[in-house]
Amino acid sequence: MRMVDIISKKRNGTKLEEAEIRFFIENYMKDEIPDYQVSALLMAIYYQGMDQDETALLTKVMVESGDEIDLSPIKGHKVDKHSTGGVGDKTTLIVGPLVAAAGIPVAKMSGRGLGHTGGTIDKLESIPGFQVEITNDQFIRNVNQYKLAVVGQTGNLAPADKKLYALRDVTATVESIPLIASSIMSKKIASGADSIVLDVKTGSGAFMKSLEDSKRLAKEMVQIGNQLGRRTIAVISDMNQPLGYEIGNANEVREAIHVLQGKQVEDLRELVLELAAHMTILAGIYSSYEEAIAKLTILLDEGHALKAFKDFILAQNGDISVIEDPEKLPSSSYHIQVSAKQTGYIHEITADTIGIAAMHLGAGRAKKDDQVHHGVGITLHKKIGDKVEIDEPLATLHADQEDVQEIMELIRDAITIQDNPSNKPKMIYEVIDK
Repeated sequence: MRMVDIISKKRNGTKLEEAEIRFFIENYMKDEIPDYQVSALLMAIYYQGMDQDETALLTKVMVESGDEIDLSPIKGHKVDKHSTGGVGDKTTLIVGPLVAAAGIPVAKMSGRGLGHTGGTIDKLESIPGFQVEITNDQFIRNVNQYKLAVVGQTGNLAPADKKLYALRDVTATVESIPLIASSIMSKKIASGADSIVLDVKTGSGAFMKSLEDSKRLAKEMVQIGNQLGRRTIAVISDMNQPLGYEIGNANEVREAIHVLQGKQVEDLRELVLELAAHMTILAGIYSSYEEAIAKLTILLDEGHALKAFKDFILAQNGDISVIEDPEKLPSSSYHIQVSAKQTGYIHEITADTIGIAAMHLGAGRAKKDDQVHHGVGITLHKKIGDKVEIDEPLATLHADQEDVQEIMELIRDAITIQDNPSNKPKMIYEVIDK
């Protein structure tokens, strides 16, 4: 078998067989196929696409390129949740405890933030003492005892994906639905959960900007998961504005705690209940969506999810006094208001621009080795559809430096105010099942 023949076959739009996909991945991992040939194949896939069987096979072979986590010592049906990334997305901090409070084990591996999107691990590390690196035995014990543990991703999950992504990044082939879907699902399947709920973001702060592309990606990933033996559902949710009001690591932990304490953050609460409902249904705890929403609402409102959050944080050596008093979380030196220059209604909040502004404050990373400042970030005071008066605060910047004029202008550029009223955007666009 020759790599040039595989490239030619895909260039001409012909379906690749399992042996060809396996040959390409396995030999590339052995450094026996050069980058330039793999780049050519990636570009052929970018233009010609892959069918459902090809994409599932590519995912399967990438899973087999590294470790596969064995979660069998954990009792019960394990359900994982994955977000395609957004701004202010702190859902794991609420969904995890909420699902755990329903008695479902959540054994989660999460990543760090890069660019305008935040990372769950960075957020958890803003809690003093919290350990994201624990032994595998401790991880299993915590999930069995408390139904929830969250750790950093191991370096050897789907290593073929990591190697391919680095090449896609420099060859303009990142934006390929089959390659994106296989990349995400290879890591999720290798993580060992029995079922997977995908939160596929759509809009200005999402990787997929259009609803049509988000649906295509969601359908592709659901098909892969189900074909490879993982019951998978995707929820397509809005990211045309940041989720909730807080952006930044400690800020987002603080808002998550407030929601667990009963604060009504409308869009965040709606999405959390939606994701948790599908997770509990997949695990067989509740038989219908209506029952799941009703029971989960009680667990949230009566403080059961808050207790599960405390148990989880304490089990990983975090300081739970910050849960009783979230103001103990890291804070910044300066708190600077960005005010409206006109009266009107909020028509647009460009989420990725808000995320970039937070990154410039130090809440995120432009490069993988950048240090994150846990106490900095942005608090929004208005959402799309809200009325605003001239000189009324639109946002507060939490900064470690006093001169943030350029970042203030970024915020003003991201928020569009018009004279006529505007509607609040939908939170949930569609649920993609089988």
